[in-house]
Amino acid sequence: MVRTRIAPSPTGFPHIGTIYQALFNFAWARKNSGNFIVRIEDTDRERLVEGAEKKIFEALDWFSLREDESPRRSGGYGPYRQSERLKIYSKYAEQLVEKGGAYYCFCSKKRLEELHKEQIKEKKSTMYDKHCRNLSEEELAQKKGGPYVIRLKVPESETISVKDEIRGIINFDSSLIEDSVLLKSDRYPTYHLGVVVDDYSMKITHVVRGEEWLSSFPKHILLYKYFEWPIPLFYHTPILRNPDKSKVSKRQGHANVDWYKDEGFLPEAILNFLGLLGWTHPDGLEEFSLYDFIDKFNLNNIRNVAPVFDITKLEWLNGVWIRKYSFEKLKEALEKFYKDDSSVKEIFESKHGDLLIRLAQSRMRKLSDFKDLAIKSPSKELSAKDKEIALKLFNKLSKLEVKQWNEEKILQTLRDIKNNEGISMKDIYFVITGREQGLPLIETMVRIEGRENILKKLQERSS
Repeated sequence: MVRTRIAPSPTGFPHIGTIYQALFNFAWARKNSGNFIVRIEDTDRERLVEGAEKKIFEALDWFSLREDESPRRSGGYGPYRQSERLKIYSKYAEQLVEKGGAYYCFCSKKRLEELHKEQIKEKKSTMYDKHCRNLSEEELAQKKGGPYVIRLKVPESETISVKDEIRGIINFDSSLIEDSVLLKSDRYPTYHLGVVVDDYSMKITHVVRGEEWLSSFPKHILLYKYFEWPIPLFYHTPILRNPDKSKVSKRQGHANVDWYKDEGFLPEAILNFLGLLGWTHPDGLEEFSLYDFIDKFNLNNIRNVAPVFDITKLEWLNGVWIRKYSFEKLKEALEKFYKDDSSVKEIFESKHGDLLIRLAQSRMRKLSDFKDLAIKSPSKELSAKDKEIALKLFNKLSKLEVKQWNEEKILQTLRDIKNNEGISMKDIYFVITGREQGLPLIETMVRIEGRENILKKLQERSS
């Protein structure tokens, strides 16, 4: 059975990169009738943020990426928090020492700091010098009562070959790979031991994670080989980058999933956008649902290119999805988005509330646009030219009787003004509405404002 996973750390807000990885893992599991697992890597106790785990699951729920197994959904391979698996890591770390793939290290923090200072001074890589790697049985017996860590025993002067399903075979020089700590003195695992033990114990078949883990990949493969465990298929996806090619990092607001909620993006649009970043739809489509993505997706088609996270394109795609929403679904989304904004709630409750939503639907790129479209104040003062245009508009439109005040007649009148007077539709829009862009003009004049209000405004703006 296909089993995929994500393993976020509750050390801060949910990152959009986590959702990017979750999308691929979720889709592959669903496509193959497998299981998608969420494992919480909470062993970095100093950086834990209260409530962060809850926020992770809230984000996954918002995107409808519902897991099959996790701390909140029991399965047969738990516990699903690393902090609850410490005895498991200790057991396997000790086994690895017995197998000759790891060793005890008794070096003090002070010694390691002095070693690194000396290496920096000599312009060398700051790597552990393997001081404890070949201690005798007698030396081990003398030191065993004190604090120690367990380190990975990396082969010396060898080429370590690993296979990434996206990039193919990658070769590493073992002399450049450190004997990393696997089990710390407080008996908590480092990432290297934890991730391999957990993926093996939870029978993960496909590891889909970011390319930042490529440098650690040979260490993980060594662990699989030392333990004589089957090696899952590995896919290291390219890192999300900003238009300037910098990495999308936690220091940037748009890395936070909550930022997208606050800005009024739709989860369907974000998933659609993330799917386009690492993969191309076989039919060349740019707009597709999560279900279509699952149907067409293949891990082997992930592109080995650094995807550009273009917010402008996401806004466009979000607008597409807003227009795909039914009126009822859009109204529900808007009411939820503006639940704490009394001025917008008044609009929803007004006699034109539903109509304003329908008209705004064609113009919104984000839910947050609705307020500006519905109640935005004039964007600039009227110039002398604008006042002249207002007078011309008043003179022409006032000739339309009440029974002629319909979309066809108004449109024809405005076109005549544009053609005969040389006035642009942009200027006409501004003079009538008091803003440079907003709701559809003709529908607003007929269905929202009405003849009397429009003529009154034009008369006031012409003086």
